[in-house]
Amino acid sequence: MFRYSSIYINLLSLFITLIIFSVIQLFFSNYDTFTKKSSLKAGFEVENSVQETTTNEIVEEKTKEKENVWYLEIPKINLKANIKEGTTKEIMDDYIGHFEETEKDKGNVGLAAHNRGYKNNYFERLKELEEGDRIYYTYKGNVREYVVTKHVIIKDTDWSYLEETEKNTITLITCVENEPEYRRCIQGQEKSESEEE
Repeated sequence: MFRYSSIYINLLSLFITLIIFSVIQLFFSNYDTFTKKSSLKAGFEVENSVQETTTNEIVEEKTKEKENVWYLEIPKINLKANIKEGTTKEIMDDYIGHFEETEKDKGNVGLAAHNRGYKNNYFERLKELEEGDRIYYTYKGNVREYVVTKHVIIKDTDWSYLEETEKNTITLITCVENEPEYRRCIQGQEKSESEEE
């Protein structure tokens, strides 16, 4: 009969204990992997939900950006610039200014900008505009096309061109070089569907 010594039994017990301990440790160290594999479908649904939420947020952000778009474009003089409320020097250093007392969408939209000697002189080439030239005005994603109907020099105290009009009008005002008491005024009427070619 084969006899086991106590040392042999102790070593065998230690060896079995180490194997059991290793198996338990291996199981718990990979627990996340096992649970992810068993709930792969649920995880996929959560991931899709997160992706869908992110996509919705991006769409909402793009919509807000579109609604906040406010700029003027005049192809003939290669002008495309953002508009901001107010006509202070600080605003017009970086933007085309909007006369606060005028309309922003329908009616008479009044805008002003520098034409020389400042950081940005957006209306520098305004004097080149003639009757029939196109002006594009974008506010909250809506684009209006205007056709130049007037190009006049007015007194700096003449605000009549900014008064309300029956037709949708755009009024652009800037200084006249070396004549501080005068202003250049360009007006355009919105191009109606009947005028389209």
